[in-house]
Amino acid sequence: MKIAILGAECTGKTQLAHTLVQALSTQGSASMVPEVLREWCAQHARTPQAHEQRAIAQAQAVHIQSAAPVDFLIADTSALMTAVYSDLLFHDASLYSFALEQHRCFDLTLLTGLDLAWEPDGVQRDGPHSQAPVDARLRQVLDAHAIPYAVVYGTGSERTQCALQAIDQHLQMPRQGSPTESAWQWNCEKCSDAVCEHRLFSRLVQGQPAATS
Repeated sequence: MKIAILGAECTGKTQLAHTLVQALSTQGSASMVPEVLREWCAQHARTPQAHEQRAIAQAQAVHIQSAAPVDFLIADTSALMTAVYSDLLFHDASLYSFALEQHRCFDLTLLTGLDLAWEPDGVQRDGPHSQAPVDARLRQVLDAHAIPYAVVYGTGSERTQCALQAIDQHLQMPRQGSPTESAWQWNCEKCSDAVCEHRLFSRLVQGQPAATS
């Protein structure tokens, strides 16, 4: 099973990838494909420029394709993340075709929610102001191309458990008859507002009924 973790910066993608590998190792073999952008920024001590985005997206795809076969492969982002940043930062949408084609190899996409406090972590950090636009663009692209995804919320072990529940439900889907729209794709009935969505998630994990109108 191949799982991609997407999300705005400082939403816990890398930490979630590590904890999922640890948790899923009890069910079979599991490994992680690191984020190429993080390694690139550490090596060059700067963020990439517009003309360097394609090479980073291609490198991320190659790392995923060349990963050793395991029961659970966790990718700390895919080329689609690079395409979104290239679009928002440099107004270059040319990477979407390649990135979407590469993303089709994943069985499940996890989108990390915006409920974590922003903390600086390396040179690639743009700041908390960039989170909402990136999150919104990711949702738009995933929805537009019919790529189902599960939004992951919570702190610490709660976030990991939320992701594991999405994985477990995905694994059960064939026995449920593979519904047209996966049951674990959670969108607000009235909008795609992440704040509204998180409020609903918080009520559910606290055992409270969802508000109705």
